[in-house]
Amino acid sequence: MAQQERAVRTRRAVLEAAAAVFAERGYAAATIAEILNRAGVTKGALYFHFDSKAALAQGVLQEQITTEYHVTRELKLQEWVDAGMTLARRLPQEPMLLAGVRLSADLQGRDAFGSAWPAWAELTGAALAEAKERGEVLPHVVPEEAAEVFLGAWIGVQFVSQAVAGWADLDHRMSALFNHLLPAIAAPAVLVRLDTAPDRGARVIAEARQKSAAPLAGANS
Repeated sequence: MAQQERAVRTRRAVLEAAAAVFAERGYAAATIAEILNRAGVTKGALYFHFDSKAALAQGVLQEQITTEYHVTRELKLQEWVDAGMTLARRLPQEPMLLAGVRLSADLQGRDAFGSAWPAWAELTGAALAEAKERGEVLPHVVPEEAAEVFLGAWIGVQFVSQAVAGWADLDHRMSALFNHLLPAIAAPAVLVRLDTAPDRGARVIAEARQKSAAPLAGANS
């Protein structure tokens, strides 16, 4: 068991080091030597988990979508908004997510390691499809099509925020994106109930952390 735990910790250390290097330098300029140095592991340990730099990039991309800050809501559309707003809040602060943005946009490297974009589109499409089944989405909306439109807009928001504000205004830009897109897809009675404020992501993250800490507090009391 101890050996298995060490392997898990080593794999995570390698992934986090790789994400930091990819986020800073991009895929082409990243080197295994620098990743090894940051991770503090041997070459053998790295190659036990990842047999190439492309495999490392794939590993980083697979870490993009998590349910760590998911909170169940009465409205499925609010859950979708919350996922987007928490992502906007986390992205500037987490190298794993920043690396995902940079790797996904690497048109030369994506043949070798792929992209996170299809997974994000699939996740959005599934959320909108469920919301439509609940009557939260207008009848004419095609969830898969709306997901692709949203993905394209979200990618644009990322790049503009990075270029003009160093990510500092990403919360506000994401809020504006939802405020412009939701009237085209949400049922009016649902639309007026949705919280898309710029600080929504920060509040959801705090709520999720509080809920995850509560069972631990109860166990220790």
